[in-house]
Amino acid sequence: MSANNHTRRAPQRRHRAQYGVYVVEFAFIVLVFLTFMFSVIEMARFVYLWNTLQEVTRRAATAAAKTDFTNVSAMNLVRQQAIFRNSQGALVLGDPVTDAHIRIEYMSLARAPDGKLTRTAMPPVLLPLSPTLNQVGCMADPNSSSCIRFVRVRVCTSDSAAGDCHPIPYVPMMPLVPTLSLTLPLSTTIAKAESLGYEPGQSLGP
Repeated sequence: MSANNHTRRAPQRRHRAQYGVYVVEFAFIVLVFLTFMFSVIEMARFVYLWNTLQEVTRRAATAAAKTDFTNVSAMNLVRQQAIFRNSQGALVLGDPVTDAHIRIEYMSLARAPDGKLTRTAMPPVLLPLSPTLNQVGCMADPNSSSCIRFVRVRVCTSDSAAGDCHPIPYVPMMPLVPTLSLTLPLSTTIAKAESLGYEPGQSLGP
């Protein structure tokens, strides 16, 4: 009787052991599959950001070329609409990129001593007090260091003290996915300054 019981229990033990092996193998395969799938999703998202950020700078530069640079509210709206929003916040599927990362600069076309014309970023203290004054100054001397000729837009983290513009670190959407130390592209668009918000009859300054 005991021999028969032992004979019947042996296949049950083997079945349980095999079942345990199947569970471990299945868990390993699922882990590998999910890691691969999430990695593909992250790579697709990175490519999406790579392409979208260039469009973001284009949108911001086009709008800023026609917007009063002294109007803080209007300039904030330019940054927000550049990332497809009408309020403060992050780019869709683009966290941590926000409207605060849209850096808008104005450039002159100054003439160097050797006669060469060079686009030069203008410090805020050299910006005209109004679009009207910019129009007047540019008509008097289009190559003045205080004449806005171009608008440059970049997507970056800024050091306000040093004026540096650094790439934004890439933050994965899936924290379990192992990623390299990636940074988002330092996308840049330079557009010709247009009206800069100037309208006939505007005052010369605030």
